[in-house]
Amino acid sequence: MTARVLVADDLSPEAVQILRKAGLEVDVKVGLKPDELEAVIGAYDGLAVRSATKVTAKVLEKAGRLKVVGRAGVGVDNVDLDAATRRGVVVMNTPGGSSTTVAELALAMVLSLSRHVAAATASVKSGKWEKKKFQGHELAGKTLGVVGIGNIGSVLVDRARALKMRAIAYDPFISAEAAAKLGVALVELDDLWREADVISLHVPLTDKTRNLVNAAVLARVKKGAILVNCARGGIVDEKALAEALAAGHLGGAAMDVFEKEPPPADHPLFKFENFVCTPHIGASTEEAQSAVAVAIAEQLAAYLKEGVVRNAVNVLGLAPEVMEKLSPYLPLVEKLGALAAQVAPAGPNEVTVEVAGELAAHPSRPLANRALVGLLRRFVETPVNDVNAPGLARERGLAVQEVRSAEPLDYASLVTVRVRGPGGEALVAGTVYGKHEARIVRLDGFRLEAVPEGHAILCENDDAPGVVGNLGTSLGTAGVNIARISLSRLEDRSRAFAFLSVDSAPSPEVLDKLRKLPHVRVVRAIEL
Repeated sequence: MTARVLVADDLSPEAVQILRKAGLEVDVKVGLKPDELEAVIGAYDGLAVRSATKVTAKVLEKAGRLKVVGRAGVGVDNVDLDAATRRGVVVMNTPGGSSTTVAELALAMVLSLSRHVAAATASVKSGKWEKKKFQGHELAGKTLGVVGIGNIGSVLVDRARALKMRAIAYDPFISAEAAAKLGVALVELDDLWREADVISLHVPLTDKTRNLVNAAVLARVKKGAILVNCARGGIVDEKALAEALAAGHLGGAAMDVFEKEPPPADHPLFKFENFVCTPHIGASTEEAQSAVAVAIAEQLAAYLKEGVVRNAVNVLGLAPEVMEKLSPYLPLVEKLGALAAQVAPAGPNEVTVEVAGELAAHPSRPLANRALVGLLRRFVETPVNDVNAPGLARERGLAVQEVRSAEPLDYASLVTVRVRGPGGEALVAGTVYGKHEARIVRLDGFRLEAVPEGHAILCENDDAPGVVGNLGTSLGTAGVNIARISLSRLEDRSRAFAFLSVDSAPSPEVLDKLRKLPHVRVVRAIEL
């Protein structure tokens, strides 16, 4: 029986033709109401949408034949991923289709601010002719600082170099060699704030990047610098930005995204002539919309005709019997990758995922990919999944190795993630007891048994009396509750280690107090 595809949102004629040329039966029904979609979805194997159509759990309940949903774009907020996964429906997106478009908008904003285009336009339209007021600055010879040198950031750097700008970047998860190929010099974040004439943000919104640009950061940036955010709302503290503009410290700011969208009409940033904004149109060009439509059509055709999964956000595409063996370890390995990302030195260039023991009899690629998901997700603005993680790693100059060994050491199965770079290496390992009890059992030279979830404080210290008591007292005084603790020390007793699971993220002030305790060497806060 010929597979059928429903195109429920506007796709380009070229995209529809790709589906039909692949031998699929295609119906284009744009603008269906929820009840109308529910009434017809049961007749289709594939569904192509943009952002307008909502693929709810109720819709999926009616989709008896549906095998795949293709979202022409990055976000899949309009698809109930949990419901799709439960029903075995693959959900795909097109994460790289709008990189050029977003980068070009960021550059347009930089040009607009440096030459006062928006303010000068408003002035002329109001009947004025204020040439001296709108004297601007050349970009040639200026320094562009990019925070996050992924798909979008690298395109922006390429365009900026054509304008004879110097490019620097902060990205803790790209090697110096890979950055050099892009024509950008890696620097520490504090150095970027101080050196850049133009700062452009291209990172995802996470707990660590929320309010990344705050009052303290804005006070450190070069006077007259321009700040651009075309990434995600919430990365910039908008109140602090308004205060920096009011003080005359910044040369200007531009935002395509806001913490609350749409922003209120009385937003404090709107009163500044040197503030440029757009209504979240980063991906809104004809070319980008056409590109993502063509990409999703090709992905749907490949899956429905050949079973090839590309850019899936919810499944690995493994045989059921393989998935049954690997599934208890996949969440653990993702947490190991996330832990390695938080303890590894900057600029890593090699990742090794070793599978030992009984688990080594099964494919290791899904585990390696899942480790990369945890590793990369904290650093890139592109949504990371099991399918695109290897490509993202390659783009960042990461060599990925998979090792399988029948020797499990002290465990039935053990997965080890090792991250290496010029600054050293980090090693984390874990296992699963029974079917669901995941544990971190090694961190560098220390053996431990820690539950990989929530917030934790890692403390390396001298093996001396009173350290654990001091840690507990200090945290208790600060109102931080310890849920679990795992202690370890080296065989020669030169160093000891504590993995403290806590109920809430410790503040920087709390961490500073811990670092000042007797015999304490290193303190880190992590989130798993």
